Amino acid sequence: MTGRVETAGRWGLVAQFPAPLNARFARNRLAMAGLLVVVLFLLFCFVGPLLYSTDQTHTDLTQVNLPPGAGHWLGTDAVGHDELGRLMYGGRVSLLVGLAAGILATVIGTLWGAVAGYAGGWVDAVMMRVVDAGIAIPALFILLVVSAITTPDTLGLIVVLGLVSWLVPSRLVRAETLTLKSRDYVLTLRATGGTHGRAIARHILPGSVSTIVVAATFQVADAILLVAYVSYLGLGVQPPATDWGGMLSAGLTAAYSDRWWLIVPPGLAIILVVCAFNAIGDGLRDAFDVRGRG
Repeated sequence: MTGRVETAGRWGLVAQFPAPLNARFARNRLAMAGLLVVVLFLLFCFVGPLLYSTDQTHTDLTQVNLPPGAGHWLGTDAVGHDELGRLMYGGRVSLLVGLAAGILATVIGTLWGAVAGYAGGWVDAVMMRVVDAGIAIPALFILLVVSAITTPDTLGLIVVLGLVSWLVPSRLVRAETLTLKSRDYVLTLRATGGTHGRAIARHILPGSVSTIVVAATFQVADAILLVAYVSYLGLGVQPPATDWGGMLSAGLTAAYSDRWWLIVPPGLAIILVVCAFNAIGDGLRDAFDVRGRG
């Protein structure tokens, strides 16, 4: 009996997310453009250094602040690092931290919201008051405090960003869970002896997949922005490591010296990647929105 109920639940999910999902996403030109931008930046940051090798560890004071030219396509910075190579190197850190922190935040928020919404009652009330209290404290403030106390590395930034960014996904998943737990196949599963964990794993989480996927894309964009904020203030990963926010901070004085190549490339990269992930999130939300189809 339980197997038939779970099969019915899975068929319900298939009906909710029909086959032409990818076709609806592909029709969204802005979302496809965002996907293309993300893919190009991933290739640029992770494959680019294999084709354009530079030394981003040692300084070369004979090559400082050179303008873009044949030897250095985007010039050099104040300590002689090749700016194009540094853009790749910094982008690798920014994208890695953003993707990992966004996924971590989504996982934590999904589990928290699913448990709160499914349990209901005082458990839900207590868990959501924790979320409300966390949302009341700006994430950037928490990041600044943690960064001032300790020197973060890449793994530290991922963990801290994930732990301060899970609050919004938890509320979204909780709202979805409140709707799903009253569905017939979930009630039947519970009536036939299915455990709470089985109901959440087999029905609640798969039924919330659209909310989870869309939330994850926005969380990645937010994480990239947050790490850029912290690094711009000099509290991100420490030299010789860098990210796009750290490159902006290092080139701040260049704004008064006409050395545009130290500011424009990393700033433009942050804007493009964040906008691209937001466009992908909007496209996924529209593609999953069955009610919005004609």
